[in-house]
Amino acid sequence: MRGRRVLVLGDLMLDEFLWGRVSRISPEAPVPVVEVNRHSFHVGGAGNVAANVRSLGGHAMLVSALGADAGGAQLRQAVAEAGVEARLLTWPAGRPTTVKTRIVAHHQQVVRADREHDADLDPRTAAALLAALGEELRRCDTLVVSDYRKGVVTPTLLRRLPALVRRRVPLLVDPKPRHFRLYRGATVVTPNQLEAEQATGLRLRSESELPAIGQRLLRLLGCRAALVTRGERGLSLFERGRPPLHVPAAAREVFDVTGAGDTVIATMGLALAAGASLSEAAVLANAAAGVVVGKLGTAQATPEELLASLSA
Repeated sequence: MRGRRVLVLGDLMLDEFLWGRVSRISPEAPVPVVEVNRHSFHVGGAGNVAANVRSLGGHAMLVSALGADAGGAQLRQAVAEAGVEARLLTWPAGRPTTVKTRIVAHHQQVVRADREHDADLDPRTAAALLAALGEELRRCDTLVVSDYRKGVVTPTLLRRLPALVRRRVPLLVDPKPRHFRLYRGATVVTPNQLEAEQATGLRLRSESELPAIGQRLLRLLGCRAALVTRGERGLSLFERGRPPLHVPAAAREVFDVTGAGDTVIATMGLALAAGASLSEAAVLANAAAGVVVGKLGTAQATPEELLASLSA
Protein backbone atom coordinates (compact mmCIF):
# COMPACT_ATOMS: atom_id res chain seq x y z
CA MET A 1 0.00 0.00 0.00
CA ARG A 2 2.99 2.31 0.44
CA GLY A 3 2.96 5.22 -2.00
CA ARG A 4 -0.49 4.56 -3.47
CA ARG A 5 -2.49 7.72 -4.03
CA VAL A 6 -5.91 8.13 -2.40
CA LEU A 7 -8.08 11.17 -3.07
CA VAL A 8 -10.35 12.01 -0.12
CA LEU A 9 -13.38 14.23 -0.62
CA GLY A 10 -15.68 15.17 2.22
CA ASP A 11 -16.57 17.12 5.31
CA LEU A 12 -13.53 18.40 7.16
CA MET A 13 -13.58 19.20 10.86
CA LEU A 14 -11.26 20.08 13.69
CA ASP A 15 -11.17 17.73 16.67
CA GLU A 16 -10.18 19.68 19.78
CA PHE A 17 -9.30 17.84 22.98
CA LEU A 18 -9.01 19.22 26.52
CA TRP A 19 -7.28 16.65 28.72
CA GLY A 20 -7.35 16.72 32.50
CA ARG A 21 -8.42 15.20 35.80
CA VAL A 22 -11.43 15.40 38.09
CA SER A 23 -11.01 15.81 41.84
CA ARG A 24 -14.25 17.54 42.82
CA ILE A 25 -17.84 18.27 41.86
CA SER A 26 -18.87 21.81 41.02
CA PRO A 27 -20.71 23.70 43.79
CA GLU A 28 -22.78 25.40 41.05
CA ALA A 29 -24.29 22.23 39.56
CA PRO A 30 -23.90 18.43 39.97
CA VAL A 31 -21.16 18.18 37.33
CA PRO A 32 -17.46 17.27 37.54
CA VAL A 33 -14.86 20.02 37.48
CA VAL A 34 -12.12 19.08 35.03
CA GLU A 35 -8.70 20.56 35.78
CA VAL A 36 -7.22 20.88 32.30
CA ASN A 37 -3.53 20.09 31.93
CA ARG A 38 -3.23 19.54 28.17
CA HIS A 39 -4.81 20.90 24.99
CA SER A 40 -4.50 19.25 21.56
CA PHE A 41 -5.90 19.54 18.04
CA HIS A 42 -6.37 16.81 15.40
CA VAL A 43 -7.82 16.61 11.91
CA GLY A 44 -11.30 15.09 11.99
CA GLY A 45 -13.90 13.86 9.50
CA ALA A 46 -12.52 13.58 5.97
CA GLY A 47 -9.23 14.93 7.32
CA ASN A 48 -8.90 11.94 9.61
CA VAL A 49 -9.51 9.61 6.64
CA ALA A 50 -6.66 11.32 4.80
CA ALA A 51 -4.45 11.21 7.90
CA ASN A 52 -5.06 7.46 8.18
CA VAL A 53 -4.04 6.99 4.54
CA ARG A 54 -0.85 8.93 5.20
CA SER A 55 -0.09 7.07 8.44
CA LEU A 56 -0.36 3.75 6.61
CA GLY A 57 2.21 4.85 4.05
CA GLY A 58 -0.10 6.06 1.29
CA HIS A 59 -0.17 9.47 -0.37
CA ALA A 60 -3.31 11.37 0.62
CA MET A 61 -4.86 14.24 -1.30
CA LEU A 62 -7.70 15.98 0.55
CA VAL A 63 -10.33 18.13 -1.18
CA SER A 64 -12.69 20.01 1.13
CA ALA A 65 -13.75 23.40 2.52
CA LEU A 66 -13.35 25.25 5.82
CA GLY A 67 -14.00 28.63 7.38
CA ALA A 68 -11.91 31.81 7.38
CA ASP A 69 -11.64 31.74 11.16
CA ALA A 70 -9.34 30.62 13.97
CA GLY A 71 -10.63 27.05 13.70
CA GLY A 72 -9.86 27.04 9.98
CA ALA A 73 -6.33 28.30 10.55
CA GLN A 74 -5.74 25.64 13.21
CA LEU A 75 -7.16 23.00 10.88
CA ARG A 76 -4.90 23.99 7.99
CA GLN A 77 -1.94 23.62 10.32
CA ALA A 78 -3.14 20.22 11.56
CA VAL A 79 -3.61 18.96 7.98
CA ALA A 80 -0.07 20.03 7.09
CA GLU A 81 1.36 18.43 10.25
CA ALA A 82 -0.39 15.16 9.33
CA GLY A 83 1.56 15.15 6.04
CA VAL A 84 -1.59 15.42 3.94
CA GLU A 85 -1.57 17.30 0.65
CA ALA A 86 -4.74 19.38 0.36
CA ARG A 87 -6.91 21.60 -1.82
CA LEU A 88 -8.90 23.46 0.83
CA LEU A 89 -11.49 25.97 -0.31
CA THR A 90 -12.81 28.70 1.96
CA TRP A 91 -16.45 28.95 3.01
CA PRO A 92 -18.22 32.27 2.38
CA ALA A 93 -17.66 34.89 5.09
CA GLY A 94 -19.43 34.16 8.35
CA ARG A 95 -19.65 30.39 7.99
CA PRO A 96 -17.58 28.71 10.73
CA THR A 97 -15.22 25.78 10.52
CA THR A 98 -16.74 22.67 12.08
CA VAL A 99 -15.09 22.19 15.48
CA LYS A 100 -15.83 19.34 17.89
CA THR A 101 -14.45 19.95 21.37
CA ARG A 102 -14.09 16.95 23.67
CA ILE A 103 -13.20 17.18 27.37
CA VAL A 104 -11.46 14.01 28.55
CA ALA A 105 -10.63 13.12 32.15
CA HIS A 106 -9.07 9.88 33.44
CA HIS A 107 -9.31 8.28 29.96
CA GLN A 108 -13.03 8.99 29.70
CA GLN A 109 -14.87 11.57 27.62
CA VAL A 110 -16.84 13.85 29.95
CA VAL A 111 -18.66 15.98 27.38
CA ARG A 112 -18.50 17.06 23.73
CA ALA A 113 -19.42 20.50 22.34
CA ASP A 114 -19.98 21.01 18.59
CA ARG A 115 -19.70 24.27 16.68
CA GLU A 116 -20.90 23.88 13.11
CA HIS A 117 -23.13 25.01 10.27
CA ASP A 118 -24.33 22.18 8.03
CA ALA A 119 -26.06 23.89 5.10
CA ASP A 120 -24.97 22.73 1.63
CA LEU A 121 -22.10 24.40 -0.18
CA ASP A 122 -22.96 27.61 -1.96
CA PRO A 123 -22.96 27.24 -5.80
CA ARG A 124 -19.68 29.11 -6.32
CA THR A 125 -17.72 27.05 -3.78
CA ALA A 126 -19.37 23.84 -5.04
CA ALA A 127 -18.25 24.55 -8.62
CA ALA A 128 -14.68 25.25 -7.46
CA LEU A 129 -14.68 22.04 -5.43
CA LEU A 130 -15.83 19.96 -8.42
CA ALA A 131 -13.12 21.52 -10.58
CA ALA A 132 -10.44 20.68 -7.99
CA LEU A 133 -11.80 17.15 -7.71
CA GLY A 134 -11.63 16.60 -11.47
CA GLU A 135 -8.04 17.81 -11.62
CA GLU A 136 -6.82 15.66 -8.73
CA LEU A 137 -8.70 12.55 -9.81
CA ARG A 138 -6.42 12.14 -12.82
CA ARG A 139 -3.45 11.27 -10.61
CA CYS A 140 -5.08 9.14 -7.91
CA ASP A 141 -5.67 5.39 -7.55
CA THR A 142 -8.82 5.53 -5.39
CA LEU A 143 -11.50 8.07 -4.49
CA VAL A 144 -12.95 8.04 -0.97
CA VAL A 145 -16.02 10.14 -0.13
CA SER A 146 -16.42 10.90 3.58
CA ASP A 147 -19.99 12.15 4.07
CA TYR A 148 -20.57 13.58 7.55
CA ARG A 149 -23.54 15.65 6.30
CA LYS A 150 -21.85 18.96 7.09
CA GLY A 151 -22.41 20.58 3.68
CA VAL A 152 -19.50 19.53 1.45
CA VAL A 153 -21.01 16.29 0.10
CA THR A 154 -24.19 17.61 -1.54
CA PRO A 155 -26.83 15.84 -3.67
CA THR A 156 -25.59 17.75 -6.73
CA LEU A 157 -22.02 16.62 -6.16
CA LEU A 158 -23.05 13.00 -5.62
CA ARG A 159 -25.03 12.98 -8.88
CA ARG A 160 -21.95 14.25 -10.74
CA LEU A 161 -19.47 11.77 -9.24
CA PRO A 162 -20.20 8.62 -11.34
CA ALA A 163 -19.65 10.50 -14.61
CA LEU A 164 -16.52 12.11 -13.18
CA VAL A 165 -15.03 8.80 -12.05
CA ARG A 166 -16.21 6.75 -15.08
CA ARG A 167 -15.04 3.52 -13.43
CA ARG A 168 -11.40 4.63 -13.73
CA VAL A 169 -10.75 4.16 -10.03
CA PRO A 170 -12.60 2.49 -7.15
CA LEU A 171 -15.12 4.83 -5.49
CA LEU A 172 -15.69 4.22 -1.77
CA VAL A 173 -18.32 6.07 0.26
CA ASP A 174 -18.72 6.40 4.02
CA PRO A 175 -22.44 7.23 3.89
CA LYS A 176 -25.23 9.00 5.69
CA PRO A 177 -28.82 7.65 5.35
CA ARG A 178 -30.26 10.97 4.09
CA HIS A 179 -28.13 10.73 0.92
CA PHE A 180 -28.18 6.95 0.59
CA ARG A 181 -29.90 6.51 -2.76
CA LEU A 182 -27.53 9.07 -4.28
CA TYR A 183 -24.54 6.75 -3.77
CA ARG A 184 -25.48 4.62 -6.79
CA GLY A 185 -22.41 3.89 -8.85
CA ALA A 186 -20.08 3.53 -5.87
CA THR A 187 -17.76 0.53 -5.76
CA VAL A 188 -18.11 0.06 -1.98
CA VAL A 189 -20.22 1.71 0.71
CA THR A 190 -19.23 1.38 4.37
CA PRO A 191 -22.24 2.12 6.64
CA ASN A 192 -22.27 1.21 10.30
CA GLN A 193 -25.03 -1.13 11.46
CA LEU A 194 -27.45 1.67 12.44
CA GLU A 195 -26.95 3.47 9.12
CA ALA A 196 -27.53 0.19 7.24
CA GLU A 197 -30.77 -0.38 9.14
CA GLN A 198 -31.97 3.16 8.48
CA ALA A 199 -31.10 2.98 4.78
CA THR A 200 -32.80 -0.37 4.17
CA GLY A 201 -35.76 -0.01 6.55
CA LEU A 202 -34.83 -3.37 8.11
CA ARG A 203 -34.19 -3.93 11.81
CA LEU A 204 -31.44 -6.35 12.84
CA ARG A 205 -32.98 -8.42 15.63
CA SER A 206 -30.80 -11.51 15.13
CA GLU A 207 -27.67 -12.50 13.22
CA SER A 208 -29.80 -14.47 10.74
CA GLU A 209 -31.32 -11.20 9.46
CA LEU A 210 -27.97 -9.62 8.58
CA PRO A 211 -27.71 -11.15 5.06
CA ALA A 212 -31.07 -9.62 4.12
CA ILE A 213 -29.76 -6.16 5.06
CA GLY A 214 -26.59 -6.72 3.05
CA GLN A 215 -28.44 -7.91 -0.04
CA ARG A 216 -30.86 -5.00 0.11
CA LEU A 217 -27.95 -2.56 0.28
CA LEU A 218 -26.48 -4.10 -2.87
CA ARG A 219 -29.84 -3.88 -4.68
CA LEU A 220 -30.52 -0.31 -3.57
CA LEU A 221 -27.19 1.00 -4.78
CA GLY A 222 -26.11 -1.38 -7.52
CA CYS A 223 -22.67 -1.27 -5.91
CA ARG A 224 -20.06 -4.00 -6.02
CA ALA A 225 -19.94 -4.42 -2.25
CA ALA A 226 -21.27 -3.15 1.07
CA LEU A 227 -19.09 -3.27 4.18
CA VAL A 228 -21.20 -2.99 7.35
CA THR A 229 -19.18 -2.05 10.44
CA ARG A 230 -20.61 -3.47 13.66
CA GLY A 231 -18.48 -2.20 16.54
CA GLU A 232 -17.53 -4.97 18.96
CA ARG A 233 -18.95 -7.54 16.52
CA GLY A 234 -16.45 -6.66 13.82
CA LEU A 235 -17.60 -6.08 10.26
CA SER A 236 -19.49 -7.89 7.51
CA LEU A 237 -18.68 -7.73 3.80
CA PHE A 238 -21.44 -8.32 1.25
CA GLU A 239 -20.10 -8.75 -2.25
CA ARG A 240 -22.04 -9.47 -5.43
CA GLY A 241 -21.92 -13.15 -6.36
CA ARG A 242 -20.12 -14.21 -3.18
CA PRO A 243 -21.20 -15.44 0.26
CA PRO A 244 -21.00 -12.84 3.07
CA LEU A 245 -17.70 -12.51 4.92
CA HIS A 246 -17.94 -11.84 8.65
CA VAL A 247 -14.72 -10.63 10.30
CA PRO A 248 -14.67 -10.59 14.13
CA ALA A 249 -13.45 -7.47 15.91
CA ALA A 250 -9.68 -7.29 16.25
CA ALA A 251 -9.45 -4.98 19.28
CA ARG A 252 -8.37 -6.54 22.57
CA GLU A 253 -9.09 -3.44 24.63
CA VAL A 254 -11.27 -0.51 23.56
CA PHE A 255 -10.38 2.97 24.85
CA ASP A 256 -12.06 5.23 22.30
CA VAL A 257 -14.09 4.57 19.13
CA THR A 258 -13.60 8.13 17.81
CA GLY A 259 -12.80 7.97 14.08
CA ALA A 260 -12.83 4.17 13.77
CA GLY A 261 -15.04 4.40 10.67
CA ASP A 262 -12.52 6.79 9.11
CA THR A 263 -9.80 4.20 9.64
CA VAL A 264 -11.91 1.47 8.05
CA ILE A 265 -12.60 3.32 4.82
CA ALA A 266 -9.06 4.73 4.58
CA THR A 267 -7.52 1.27 4.90
CA MET A 268 -10.07 -0.25 2.55
CA GLY A 269 -9.38 2.40 -0.10
CA LEU A 270 -5.62 2.14 0.21
CA ALA A 271 -5.70 -1.66 0.03
CA LEU A 272 -7.87 -1.62 -3.11
CA ALA A 273 -5.49 0.92 -4.65
CA ALA A 274 -2.68 -1.60 -4.05
CA GLY A 275 -4.59 -4.40 -5.80
CA ALA A 276 -6.08 -6.24 -2.82
CA SER A 277 -9.30 -8.16 -3.20
CA LEU A 278 -12.36 -6.85 -1.36
CA SER A 279 -12.09 -9.61 1.25
CA GLU A 280 -8.38 -8.90 1.81
CA ALA A 281 -9.12 -5.18 2.12
CA ALA A 282 -11.90 -5.89 4.64
CA VAL A 283 -9.58 -7.96 6.85
CA LEU A 284 -6.94 -5.21 6.76
CA ALA A 285 -9.54 -2.53 7.54
CA ASN A 286 -10.84 -4.51 10.51
CA ALA A 287 -7.31 -4.95 11.88
CA ALA A 288 -6.52 -1.25 11.48
CA ALA A 289 -9.74 -0.27 13.28
CA GLY A 290 -8.75 -2.62 16.10
CA VAL A 291 -5.50 -0.67 16.45
CA VAL A 292 -7.06 2.81 16.62
CA VAL A 293 -9.84 1.99 19.11
CA GLY A 294 -7.07 0.95 21.49
CA LYS A 295 -5.85 4.57 21.50
CA LEU A 296 -7.34 7.67 23.09
CA GLY A 297 -8.67 10.45 20.88
CA THR A 298 -8.60 10.81 17.10
CA ALA A 299 -5.91 8.33 16.06
CA GLN A 300 -4.35 6.48 13.14
CA ALA A 301 -2.65 3.14 12.60
CA THR A 302 0.89 2.63 11.30
CA PRO A 303 2.08 -0.17 9.00
CA GLU A 304 4.05 -1.67 11.90
CA GLU A 305 0.99 -1.70 14.17
CA LEU A 306 -1.15 -3.21 11.42
CA LEU A 307 1.35 -5.98 10.76
CA ALA A 308 1.63 -6.70 14.50
CA SER A 309 -2.15 -6.91 14.77
CA LEU A 310 -2.40 -9.33 11.86
CA SER A 311 0.31 -11.61 13.27
CA ALA A 312 -1.01 -11.61 16.85
